[in-house]
Amino acid sequence: MLITIDIGNSRIKVAVFEQDILVDLFVVDPQEARIFFSEVFKKYPKIEKALFSTVGQFDLEVLDFIQKQVVTQIIHHQTKFPFTNLYTTPETLGVDRMVLAAGATLMFPNKNKLVIDAGTCVTYDFVDQQNQYMGGAISPGIALRYKSLNDYTQNLPLLEKNDPHALTGNSTESSIHSGIINGLTFEIDGIISQYFHKYPDLTVILTGGDADFLAKRLKNTIFAHSNFLLESLRLLSTYIHQND
Repeated sequence: MLITIDIGNSRIKVAVFEQDILVDLFVVDPQEARIFFSEVFKKYPKIEKALFSTVGQFDLEVLDFIQKQVVTQIIHHQTKFPFTNLYTTPETLGVDRMVLAAGATLMFPNKNKLVIDAGTCVTYDFVDQQNQYMGGAISPGIALRYKSLNDYTQNLPLLEKNDPHALTGNSTESSIHSGIINGLTFEIDGIISQYFHKYPDLTVILTGGDADFLAKRLKNTIFAHSNFLLESLRLLSTYIHQND
């Protein structure tokens, strides 16, 4: 069995796989990580390997605990990936974006593919049909947009994510919801459309914490998979094992 671990900016997502079958899925508060991993290894004593992707801080004591339980691999820039990296500053490319690009490459080889990760930030990563990672874009995610309006203005409240009832907001709150949710939806649809114009055979994967919320609002055809990074870690684990 394999456990894949995605350490994000605000939470930890964990998946347990039996070969290529997802057995269990968890979202963990970082403060509760030590207790959680102790319990999960008791629940699944057949776990043999752990694979990490991290962009956030992780308790080194918890990492040490995991390393004592199973063979542990932390994905980094020197890891063997199934694509050619053409990013001009590869050392600054987030490991999470590299893992997503790897998953897209392994799931859709020799196709043009765009991975959109809607989390704290919204990242766009394009891999062409020659399996060359070309780069992408980064913009603020939904929660960050709400927080920015509150942080950088005197009178705008901090709101929770909510559906806009109309394009034209008739109050401050409804105007904020319309601006943020419609604005991001139009952004994503617009970027996808630009890629489709250049690559008509494009495969689009939408993932991340806000993927399900956004998917039903998009006009373009997408493949929505909110836990694609965890699945990508599983695919990457197999690829690394086969290419050692």
